[in-house]
Amino acid sequence: MAVEDLRARLVAAGVEMVSREGSGVLTLREIARRAGVSHGAPRRYFPTHLALLSAIARQGFRELAERVARLLGDGGTPHERLLALGRAYLEYAATNRGMFELMFRHDLLESNRLGLRETSLPLFDVLVELVGQARGESGAAVRVAAGAFWANLHGLAQLWAWGSLQLATGLDEVDPLLRAAIDAHVGPAPR
Repeated sequence: MAVEDLRARLVAAGVEMVSREGSGVLTLREIARRAGVSHGAPRRYFPTHLALLSAIARQGFRELAERVARLLGDGGTPHERLLALGRAYLEYAATNRGMFELMFRHDLLESNRLGLRETSLPLFDVLVELVGQARGESGAAVRVAAGAFWANLHGLAQLWAWGSLQLATGLDEVDPLLRAAIDAHVGPAPR
C-alpha cells in the first residue's frame, strides 16, 4: 500500500470517528484499528499523536471553507454574505461538534503541526474582505474588526451549543444574535 493511501486511510478513519463519536475517542490505537492497520502504523506516517490529530482537524477546516465558498458564490451584499458565512459557521459548529472542538483545540493550534494555524487563515481572509466591504474600509482596523467578529461568532457557537444563550435570552434560534453581532462589528445594513 502506498504511503499516501495509508495516510489518507488513517485520516479518514479519524474523521469518521470524530464525526460520529466526538474527539475523545481519537487514540492512535483506535484510529489504527478502524483503518485496518497495525497499532504501530500511524507512528510511521505521523511522528506524533498531535500530528495525526492535526491532519484530521485540517479536514474540518477544509470542509468548513468549502461550505462557506459555496454559499458566498451566490453573491449578495457584504452584509448578506457575512450573514451567510456566520450561518455556515454556526451550523457547522452545531452539526459537527466533535470536529469543531478538535479544530480549535489549544494544544493542536499551539503545536502548529502540519501548519494547522495557517489552515484557518484563508477563511479568516474571506471574513476580513467581507468586513472591509461592509465597513467601506481597509487596513489594520478591518483585521481587528474581523478578528472581533470571529471571536463573537465562535462564542455564539460555543454558548449556543452549551444552551447558555437560550437560557439567558429566551431565544429558540441563534439568527437574531448573529445579526446583532454583524451590526455591532460592521454597522447595520444599508437600507
